[in-house]
Amino acid sequence: MKKLLLMLFLLTTSLIAAETPPPSLEPYEAKDFSNILGMPGFTDEALKMHFTLYQGYVKNTNLFIQILDGYAKEGKERTPQYAEIKRRLGWEFDGMRLHELYFSNLGGTPDSELDPDSPLCGRIEQDFGTFAAWQENFKSTGLMRGIGWVVLYLDPVEGRLLNMWIAEHDIGHMAGGKPILILDVWEHAYLTMYGLDRAAYIDAFFNNVNWQEVANRFPKDEVPEKKTSRT
Repeated sequence: MKKLLLMLFLLTTSLIAAETPPPSLEPYEAKDFSNILGMPGFTDEALKMHFTLYQGYVKNTNLFIQILDGYAKEGKERTPQYAEIKRRLGWEFDGMRLHELYFSNLGGTPDSELDPDSPLCGRIEQDFGTFAAWQENFKSTGLMRGIGWVVLYLDPVEGRLLNMWIAEHDIGHMAGGKPILILDVWEHAYLTMYGLDRAAYIDAFFNNVNWQEVANRFPKDEVPEKKTSRT
């Protein structure tokens, strides 16, 4: 009798679980970066415009996830419409997340610097020879023609640091790489302040890097011995 009751209980529980839809995931929310207003070399007007553009990526990420979920429920996952939105989702998501990393690594002061005793600074010097050599490589990457991003990536497998060019939002990311420092070089990031003088904008960027935030992104205890690189 006890075994029968137990079997009925388990069957009822499984049926209820099967009929209960999974909880809906909370939508992404735009973060508040008003703390970086007032940075030297950046106008509040340009920053607020940039915040609005970022909020659009958050909105579209949520919208596309909602649309894809609706298509899935309607059995339309193998339609051209589903495929196009699916491809676009990665672009919008990367635009959202890259802006969050970019705004988060700003807010420093012109006299602040990366702690020379930090694990990140030590790894930069091992990989590039000197901090100045790495910075020049990073800036030169940012002056390449095109729109996109510059990302100081850590390859956690080999322990290498690499300055990478990301075209638009989604082309050129290192698979498995960890972003450490992010620079936005789309025109909207600087055009209203510096016109076509991207080099002056990049100098202003470095005058406002929050090096503590950047150093905290470097996983001190999880990085293997690396092989030197100068990419």
